[in-house]
Formats: sequence, C-alpha cells, structure tokens
Amino acid sequence: METPRVPNWSIFLSKPAWLQRLHPFHPRLLDTLRAGYGRERFLADLGAGATVGIVALPLAMAFAIASGVKPEQGLYTAIIAGFLISALGGSAVQIGGPAGAFIVIIYGIIERYGLPNLLIATMLAGVLLFAMGLLKLGGMVRYIPVSIVIGFTNGIAVLIALSQLRDLFGLRIDKMPADFFAQIRTLWAHADSFNPWAFALGMVCLVGLFVWMKLFKPGTILPTQLVEGRSARVISRVPGPIVALISLTLVSTLFNLPVETIGSRFGGIPQALPAFELPDFTWATAKQLLMPTLTIALLGAIESLLCARVADNMIDAPRHDPNQELMAQGVANFVVPLFGGIPATGTIARTVTNVRAGAVSPVAGMVHALALLAIMLVAAPLAMNVPLAVLAGILLFVAWNMGEWHEFARLRHFKLPYRSVLLGTFFLTVIFDLTIAVEVGLLLACGFFIWRMSQLFQVERVSADTAPPPSPSPSMASASGDFQDTLPLAEPGVEVFSFYGTLFFGAVGKVESLPDRLHAGTRVVVLEMHRLISVDTSGVDALVQLHRQLQRRGVRLIVAALNEQPRSLLTRSGFDTLLGEHGVAPTLAAALEAAHLYVDPLSGRPPAGSTPAG
Repeated sequence: METPRVPNWSIFLSKPAWLQRLHPFHPRLLDTLRAGYGRERFLADLGAGATVGIVALPLAMAFAIASGVKPEQGLYTAIIAGFLISALGGSAVQIGGPAGAFIVIIYGIIERYGLPNLLIATMLAGVLLFAMGLLKLGGMVRYIPVSIVIGFTNGIAVLIALSQLRDLFGLRIDKMPADFFAQIRTLWAHADSFNPWAFALGMVCLVGLFVWMKLFKPGTILPTQLVEGRSARVISRVPGPIVALISLTLVSTLFNLPVETIGSRFGGIPQALPAFELPDFTWATAKQLLMPTLTIALLGAIESLLCARVADNMIDAPRHDPNQELMAQGVANFVVPLFGGIPATGTIARTVTNVRAGAVSPVAGMVHALALLAIMLVAAPLAMNVPLAVLAGILLFVAWNMGEWHEFARLRHFKLPYRSVLLGTFFLTVIFDLTIAVEVGLLLACGFFIWRMSQLFQVERVSADTAPPPSPSPSMASASGDFQDTLPLAEPGVEVFSFYGTLFFGAVGKVESLPDRLHAGTRVVVLEMHRLISVDTSGVDALVQLHRQLQRRGVRLIVAALNEQPRSLLTRSGFDTLLGEHGVAPTLAAALEAAHLYVDPLSGRPPAGSTPAG
C-alpha cells in the first residue's frame, strides 16, 4: 500500500524570492527595547529629548516662516515627523523635522505650484523614499560625490541667508520672489523701508549666538569672573537660540519696539492639535509634480543619511541602517502633509544637540517631539510677540554653520575636476535650483570620472627595457606553473603590447589606434593582459575590431595572461573562438611560443605554408 503524499506546505508559507530580496521593516527602537531599556537610560533620553525640544522650537518656526508657510506648520512637522522618524528609523539618535536645506526648495515649489500641491508632492516623495529603502537603495546615496554635497549645501546656505535679509532689515515687502536675481532686485527696490530697530535686534541676536557658541562650546574654560563651578555647567546646557529668542522678545515687548512679529504677520500660533485633512489628489496633478517630488525625495535622502553618518561617528553604538532610515523618512513625509506639515528629514544641528545632551536611544527623539507638543499647547500665545528679525538672526546663524566655507579656501589644493564640480553645483544651486545643480553636478562628476579612468588605461609596447614582471592571475597559470623571473624577448616579426587598467567604453580609442603603432614587417601581435583589471562590452568590441584590422593586414593576434573577469567576458562573447587555435595563451611565454607557429624566428617571416592571419 502506497504511503499518501503529504503536501509541502512550506512552499506556500515561505516568502517568495522577490519578497526576500526586499529590506525588512525593522526599526532601531525594537532592538533598543529588546536589549533591556532601564530607568537610567530612560532618564538620559528624557533629559536629552527635553533639551532638543527646546532647541527645536525657534528653529521649527523660523524654517516654516522662511519657507513661505505659517509657523505652526513647522511645529506640526517637527512634532509628527520627529516622533515618527525616531520611532521607525534606523538610527539610534537622529532627530527629524523641518530642515534649513528645504527652505529654498519649499519656497520655490509654493511659488510655482501652490501650497496644496506642495503637500501632494511631499506625500509622493514619502512613497518614493519608502520604496528606496524597501528596495535597499539606501547605500546608493553614498555614491554621490562629496564635491556635489558641499556645493549644494553651501549654495542652499547662501539662499537661506539671502531669504532672511527682508526680516533682518525690516523691509516692507509683501511677497519675496523665489528667483535669486529677482530677490536681489526686490530687496534693492525696497531699501528705503529699512527699519533700524529690526536690524539692531537681528544683529544682536546673530552676534550673541556666535559669542554664546564660543563661550559655551564643549571643552571651553570660562573666565572665572563670568561664571564659576556649577553655574557654568548649568548655563552651558542652555541652548543659545532659546536665550536669544526669550531675551530679545522681552526687550522688544518691554520697549514696544516698532518691529514686525509673528502675531502681526500671522496672527499667532493655534493652541491646539492640527486637524487631519486629505489633500485634493488627482493623477493629472501628480504627473505635473514629478520634479518637485524627485527633489524633495533626493534632498531628504541625502540629508537624512548624511546626518545619520555624522551621528554614527559621535556615539558608541551600532551604525545606522540606511534602508530603514529611508523607510521611516518615507512614512513621516507621507503622514505629515495630512496635518498641514511640510517636508522633513534628519537635522544635523538637533541631532548633534541630542548626542551632546546624553541621548542613548530613539526614545530621546520621541521625547523631543512630545516636549515640543507640550510647549506649543502651553506657550503658543507667547509666540505672538517674537520679532521676525530675531528669527532671521537665528536662521543666519544656522546658514553660517550649515555651509562648509573652508572648502572654498581648499580648492587650490585640488585639480580642475573637483573644482569644476563643486563650484558648478554651488552656482547652479544659487542661480537656478537644487535639482538642476545635482543633475549637472552628477553629469560633470561622471564625465570627469570617465576621463580619469580612460587616462589610467595604458597600452604599452613591451621591450627588454619596459617588460613588466610576469605575474598573471593564478587562475591563468600554466599547468606546469613554470613562471620565469624575466620575460622572454619577442622574436623578429612579433610585437608585444601590455594592457594596464580597465578597458571600457571611455578607453577604447587607445586600442583602436594600436594598428598605427606597428612596425613594418609585423606578423604577430601579442596582447599581454595580466595587468588588465576588467573589460566591458565596448572593450570586447574594440578587440574584435582590432582583430579584423590585423587580419586584413595578414597579422595574427594572440592574447595572453588574462585575469578572471576579462577571460570570462571574452569567452562568453565568443572572442576566444574568433581568435582560433593558439589565440589565447595562459602566459606571455606560451604566447611567444605559439607565435613561432606563424613567424620564422630567424627571418621574421611566416613559415612556409602557414596562414598567419588565422
């Protein structure tokens, strides 16, 4: 009697192969809680989160106002996105929220497409960010050259500073344009409305922040006549922007200075939670928002992963998971617009503050969001008196710290490709926009990379003076393993050329010109390839064309000492078959021995009855 067959249910219960290739959704918070999260760690995160929440208050409002939206929209973004990014992200200490890098992007999108379409583009960017993480593309962001990152970061810093000149000078301008030159013309046209009180507040704020940073940065020894002992430690923990915001708001209110405030421009901040509202989405609108969506997603990915890498270098913890971080950024940017928020990403300034305040886990970021929510619900009416010139001073300070200005001074130490990419990206960011700057920067970087790689590839004639040591790949070793200390010299009528580097589409010209370098009477050409790292299909095609040219001249082609990758591709392409018998040799010695079949060693002419062209 046959034993009944039992169905293999594991086939149906196991994940499909395509699903296994996706990145699992595994927030860092789960690892933190499983590792044992006790009272001591919670207290450390509680203190750090509360500190960052205080720092985030003026920054969130300032970023929102500079982006062309209401201050509460920046607070909503910092609260909702900050909580989600910490709870779902792949970094232990990263803080998410509205970022200075988005100011220019958001302002330009609102000017061109309107606020409702900004919310839709942000949601679409969230979907794209989540897909990037799911498909394990987080590591791809690291391939963006540092010259491009520095170029657009400095460019954005310049644009942030320019956008704050209206409030710094107290100019009466209803609406600032998004274009760089149009902004300069508008500022100049309204120069007669200069407000000295606003300028004084803004400059005191800016200078005070620099002084505060200098006095109370980590490791600074304060003069004993200023503060002593415990007082110095307490004061050093107070964020400079909060000191500037509170003190200068009090000065402005007590002396009733004639400056514009949050209340006079926006009517204050709602003392309530944001309302849930679905944007009016259509497929036709989504197609028009392709470029804004790509811009938000690209900048969000770059900023968040750069911030996470900075945080990794500051803490003693496992490195961040870039794919999980992108998925968290995607969720946050999809959810935030449903409550009227703006694009969010990882923020370096708040993340560094979080680390220095003693954060040890993502719980600190969640506490930061809750602390900010509590402050907004309790102290929202007080924000009406905050002068916009003070927020402008804070943003100018952020812009200065955001830019890597020393890189311009270091340009003289680098060659033309690096200078061109960095300066090109910088000026295109300032004059046009980030998308064009990154696209052109990547094209320039790729072009220069191809040029450099093509210069590295060399085709050298091998002689007694120039012969390289015979060190072919072990996989290409002859069966006897008989390698000599010196290369055998080529016989008359035989020429040897050594390939060095990578033979790809940008370097094929050096192979195509090889027939013009042959001496009269050459009957066999040997290509010694033990220093050839790799070949692409264009390189194979160049070798095929070389073989045909030599064949028409009656010259035999032999390749020798191939490494694994070139040998595999030449075999798969059929090139070794095209060369025929003795066309591929394991060593240069074997190739020269095979050349004797086609050249008389004494005369350098083909032996009687031979067909050297194969």
